Amino acid sequence: MKTIGIVAHSFEGAALCFLTACREGVARLGPHMHPKVVMSSVPLALSMPAWEANDYPAVAKFIAEGVQTVTDGGADFFVCPDNTAHIVLEQIAGDLPIPGIHIADVVCHELSKQGWKHVGLVGTRWTMTGPVYEQALKKRGCERLIPDDTTRKQLNAAIFDELCLGIFTESTTNLFLGAIDDLKSRGAECVILGCTEIPLIVTPENSSLPTLDSTRLLAKYAILEAINDRPLDAKSGWLPVST
Repeated sequence: MKTIGIVAHSFEGAALCFLTACREGVARLGPHMHPKVVMSSVPLALSMPAWEANDYPAVAKFIAEGVQTVTDGGADFFVCPDNTAHIVLEQIAGDLPIPGIHIADVVCHELSKQGWKHVGLVGTRWTMTGPVYEQALKKRGCERLIPDDTTRKQLNAAIFDELCLGIFTESTTNLFLGAIDDLKSRGAECVILGCTEIPLIVTPENSSLPTLDSTRLLAKYAILEAINDRPLDAKSGWLPVST
Protein backbone atom coordinates (compact mmCIF):
# COMPACT_ATOMS: atom_id res chain seq x y z
CA MET A 1 0.00 0.00 0.00
CA LYS A 2 1.03 3.58 -0.62
CA THR A 3 1.66 5.97 2.25
CA ILE A 4 -0.75 8.91 2.52
CA GLY A 5 0.50 12.37 3.39
CA ILE A 6 -2.04 14.69 5.03
CA VAL A 7 -0.99 18.31 4.71
CA ALA A 8 -2.93 20.16 7.41
CA HIS A 9 -3.77 23.82 7.00
CA SER A 10 -6.33 24.04 9.81
CA PHE A 11 -6.22 21.42 12.53
CA GLU A 12 -9.91 20.60 13.12
CA GLY A 13 -10.52 19.70 9.47
CA ALA A 14 -7.23 17.84 9.19
CA ALA A 15 -8.05 15.80 12.30
CA LEU A 16 -11.41 14.82 10.81
CA CYS A 17 -9.67 13.81 7.57
CA PHE A 18 -7.15 11.66 9.48
CA LEU A 19 -9.81 9.90 11.55
CA THR A 20 -12.00 9.32 8.50
CA ALA A 21 -9.09 7.86 6.51
CA CYS A 22 -8.22 5.45 9.31
CA ARG A 23 -11.85 4.38 9.72
CA GLU A 24 -12.25 3.96 5.97
CA GLY A 25 -9.14 1.79 6.02
CA VAL A 26 -10.61 -0.40 8.72
CA ALA A 27 -13.86 -0.75 6.78
CA ARG A 28 -11.96 -1.95 3.71
CA LEU A 29 -9.01 -3.80 5.24
CA GLY A 30 -10.18 -5.13 8.59
CA PRO A 31 -9.82 -4.29 12.30
CA HIS A 32 -6.98 -1.89 13.21
CA MET A 33 -5.68 -1.83 9.62
CA HIS A 34 -5.23 1.16 7.37
CA PRO A 35 -2.55 2.50 5.01
CA LYS A 36 0.34 4.34 6.62
CA VAL A 37 -0.37 8.01 7.19
CA VAL A 38 2.06 10.85 7.84
CA MET A 39 0.89 14.37 8.63
CA SER A 40 2.35 17.86 8.64
CA SER A 41 0.79 20.85 10.32
CA VAL A 42 2.30 24.26 9.70
CA PRO A 43 0.32 26.61 11.99
CA LEU A 44 -2.43 28.45 10.15
CA ALA A 45 -1.56 31.63 12.05
CA LEU A 46 1.65 31.90 10.03
CA SER A 47 -0.16 32.14 6.71
CA MET A 48 -3.27 34.13 7.75
CA PRO A 49 -1.66 37.57 7.21
CA ALA A 50 -0.75 36.49 3.68
CA TRP A 51 -4.29 35.23 3.05
CA GLU A 52 -5.74 38.54 4.23
CA ALA A 53 -3.35 40.38 1.91
CA ASN A 54 -4.10 38.02 -0.99
CA ASP A 55 -0.37 37.32 -1.09
CA TYR A 56 -0.60 33.82 -2.53
CA PRO A 57 3.16 33.36 -3.14
CA ALA A 58 3.70 33.87 0.60
CA VAL A 59 0.96 31.35 1.41
CA ALA A 60 2.53 28.92 -1.05
CA LYS A 61 5.75 28.78 0.96
CA PHE A 62 3.93 27.44 4.01
CA ILE A 63 1.87 24.93 2.06
CA ALA A 64 4.93 23.73 0.13
CA GLU A 65 6.72 23.30 3.46
CA GLY A 66 3.91 21.02 4.60
CA VAL A 67 4.12 18.94 1.44
CA GLN A 68 7.88 18.64 1.78
CA THR A 69 7.49 17.48 5.37
CA VAL A 70 5.18 14.59 4.46
CA THR A 71 7.43 13.75 1.52
CA ASP A 72 10.40 13.51 3.86
CA GLY A 73 8.25 11.31 6.11
CA GLY A 74 7.73 8.79 3.32
CA ALA A 75 4.42 9.85 1.78
CA ASP A 76 3.83 8.70 -1.79
CA PHE A 77 1.12 11.30 -2.43
CA PHE A 78 -0.63 14.00 -0.43
CA VAL A 79 -4.06 15.33 0.33
CA CYS A 80 -4.72 18.77 1.78
CA PRO A 81 -8.00 18.84 3.71
CA ASP A 82 -8.49 22.54 3.15
CA ASN A 83 -10.58 23.78 0.24
CA THR A 84 -9.25 27.34 0.33
CA ALA A 85 -5.64 26.15 0.22
CA HIS A 86 -6.32 24.65 -3.21
CA ILE A 87 -6.38 28.16 -4.67
CA VAL A 88 -2.64 28.19 -4.02
CA LEU A 89 -2.04 24.48 -4.55
CA GLU A 90 -3.37 24.78 -8.10
CA GLN A 91 -0.59 27.27 -8.80
CA ILE A 92 2.27 25.16 -7.39
CA ALA A 93 1.17 21.53 -7.81
CA GLY A 94 3.53 20.89 -10.70
CA ASP A 95 6.52 22.02 -8.64
CA LEU A 96 5.81 19.87 -5.58
CA PRO A 97 7.87 16.73 -4.91
CA ILE A 98 4.90 14.33 -4.83
CA PRO A 99 1.49 14.35 -6.52
CA GLY A 100 -1.76 15.19 -4.77
CA ILE A 101 -5.45 14.45 -4.92
CA HIS A 102 -7.47 17.60 -5.62
CA ILE A 103 -10.34 18.11 -3.19
CA ALA A 104 -12.64 19.60 -5.85
CA ASP A 105 -12.02 16.61 -8.13
CA VAL A 106 -13.29 14.14 -5.54
CA VAL A 107 -16.28 16.32 -4.68
CA CYS A 108 -17.22 16.78 -8.33
CA HIS A 109 -16.71 13.06 -8.99
CA GLU A 110 -19.38 12.33 -6.40
CA LEU A 111 -21.52 15.14 -7.78
CA SER A 112 -21.43 13.60 -11.24
CA LYS A 113 -22.60 10.26 -9.86
CA GLN A 114 -25.77 11.92 -8.59
CA GLY A 115 -26.43 13.96 -11.72
CA TRP A 116 -26.93 17.24 -9.85
CA LYS A 117 -26.42 20.40 -11.90
CA HIS A 118 -27.42 23.26 -9.57
CA VAL A 119 -24.93 23.20 -6.74
CA GLY A 120 -24.84 25.24 -3.55
CA LEU A 121 -21.48 26.05 -1.99
CA VAL A 122 -20.61 27.22 1.52
CA GLY A 123 -17.11 27.81 2.84
CA THR A 124 -14.64 30.61 3.45
CA ARG A 125 -14.99 33.79 1.44
CA TRP A 126 -12.05 32.70 -0.71
CA THR A 127 -13.67 29.36 -1.48
CA MET A 128 -17.17 30.71 -2.15
CA THR A 129 -16.06 33.44 -4.55
CA GLY A 130 -12.73 32.01 -5.73
CA PRO A 131 -11.77 29.99 -8.79
CA VAL A 132 -11.43 26.44 -7.43
CA TYR A 133 -15.08 25.37 -7.44
CA GLU A 134 -16.14 27.92 -10.03
CA GLN A 135 -13.87 26.26 -12.59
CA ALA A 136 -14.40 22.68 -11.42
CA LEU A 137 -18.19 23.01 -11.61
CA LYS A 138 -18.18 24.95 -14.88
CA LYS A 139 -16.04 22.22 -16.48
CA ARG A 140 -18.77 19.72 -15.61
CA GLY A 141 -21.64 21.91 -16.79
CA CYS A 142 -22.85 22.75 -13.28
CA GLU A 143 -24.16 26.01 -11.88
CA ARG A 144 -22.56 27.33 -8.67
CA LEU A 145 -24.86 29.03 -6.17
CA ILE A 146 -23.34 30.91 -3.21
CA PRO A 147 -24.83 32.93 -0.33
CA ASP A 148 -25.25 36.70 -0.55
CA ASP A 149 -22.44 39.02 0.49
CA THR A 150 -23.66 39.60 4.05
CA THR A 151 -24.09 35.89 4.69
CA ARG A 152 -20.69 35.11 3.15
CA LYS A 153 -19.04 37.49 5.62
CA GLN A 154 -20.89 35.87 8.54
CA LEU A 155 -19.94 32.36 7.45
CA ASN A 156 -16.31 33.32 6.90
CA ALA A 157 -16.07 34.89 10.36
CA ALA A 158 -17.69 31.85 11.97
CA ILE A 159 -15.22 29.51 10.28
CA PHE A 160 -12.09 31.32 11.43
CA ASP A 161 -13.29 32.62 14.79
CA GLU A 162 -15.08 29.45 15.87
CA LEU A 163 -14.97 26.27 13.79
CA CYS A 164 -11.23 26.27 13.14
CA LEU A 165 -10.72 26.71 16.88
CA GLY A 166 -13.03 23.87 17.90
CA ILE A 167 -15.89 26.15 18.99
CA PHE A 168 -19.29 24.79 17.96
CA THR A 169 -22.45 26.67 18.92
CA GLU A 170 -26.12 26.28 18.12
CA SER A 171 -26.32 29.80 16.72
CA THR A 172 -23.51 29.14 14.25
CA THR A 173 -25.02 25.83 13.24
CA ASN A 174 -28.27 27.65 12.56
CA LEU A 175 -26.39 30.28 10.55
CA PHE A 176 -25.06 27.61 8.20
CA LEU A 177 -28.35 25.75 8.03
CA GLY A 178 -30.15 29.00 7.20
CA ALA A 179 -27.68 29.71 4.41
CA ILE A 180 -28.32 26.24 3.01
CA ASP A 181 -32.09 26.77 3.22
CA ASP A 182 -31.67 29.94 1.18
CA LEU A 183 -29.59 28.15 -1.44
CA LYS A 184 -32.32 25.54 -1.70
CA SER A 185 -34.96 28.23 -2.24
CA ARG A 186 -32.83 29.55 -5.12
CA GLY A 187 -32.77 26.19 -6.85
CA ALA A 188 -29.76 24.35 -5.41
CA GLU A 189 -30.14 20.57 -5.55
CA CYS A 190 -27.29 19.87 -3.14
CA VAL A 191 -24.66 21.74 -1.15
CA ILE A 192 -20.90 21.39 -1.07
CA LEU A 193 -19.56 21.70 2.46
CA GLY A 194 -16.54 23.53 1.09
CA CYS A 195 -14.70 24.08 4.34
CA THR A 196 -13.29 21.04 6.10
CA GLU A 197 -14.75 22.07 9.48
CA ILE A 198 -18.34 22.56 8.29
CA PRO A 199 -19.16 18.81 8.47
CA LEU A 200 -18.55 19.04 12.20
CA ILE A 201 -21.83 20.97 12.53
CA VAL A 202 -23.74 20.39 9.26
CA THR A 203 -24.83 16.80 8.64
CA PRO A 204 -27.12 14.94 6.24
CA GLU A 205 -29.61 14.80 9.10
CA ASN A 206 -29.90 18.54 9.78
CA SER A 207 -29.30 19.93 6.28
CA SER A 208 -32.26 20.70 4.03
CA LEU A 209 -30.11 19.76 1.03
CA PRO A 210 -28.06 16.64 0.31
CA THR A 211 -24.50 17.34 1.42
CA LEU A 212 -21.17 16.78 -0.30
CA ASP A 213 -18.73 16.48 2.60
CA SER A 214 -15.40 17.55 1.11
CA THR A 215 -13.40 16.39 4.14
CA ARG A 216 -14.66 12.84 4.34
CA LEU A 217 -14.75 12.43 0.56
CA LEU A 218 -11.09 13.43 0.33
CA ALA A 219 -10.18 10.89 3.01
CA LYS A 220 -12.18 8.18 1.25
CA TYR A 221 -10.43 8.76 -2.05
CA ALA A 222 -7.05 8.91 -0.34
CA ILE A 223 -7.66 5.38 0.90
CA LEU A 224 -8.77 4.23 -2.55
CA GLU A 225 -5.52 5.60 -4.01
CA ALA A 226 -3.41 4.08 -1.26
CA ILE A 227 -4.78 0.56 -1.86
CA ASN A 228 -4.65 0.91 -5.65
CA ASP A 229 -1.58 -0.81 -7.06
CA ARG A 230 -1.12 1.57 -9.99
CA PRO A 231 2.29 3.29 -10.01
CA LEU A 232 2.55 7.01 -9.41
CA ASP A 233 4.40 9.60 -11.44
CA ALA A 234 6.29 11.52 -8.77
CA LYS A 235 5.92 14.76 -10.73
CA SER A 236 2.41 14.28 -12.08
CA GLY A 237 0.79 17.17 -10.19
CA TRP A 238 -2.80 16.05 -9.62
CA LEU A 239 -3.74 12.38 -9.62
CA PRO A 240 -6.81 11.12 -11.44
CA VAL A 241 -9.56 10.17 -8.99
CA SER A 242 -9.66 6.43 -8.29
CA THR A 243 -13.06 4.74 -8.20
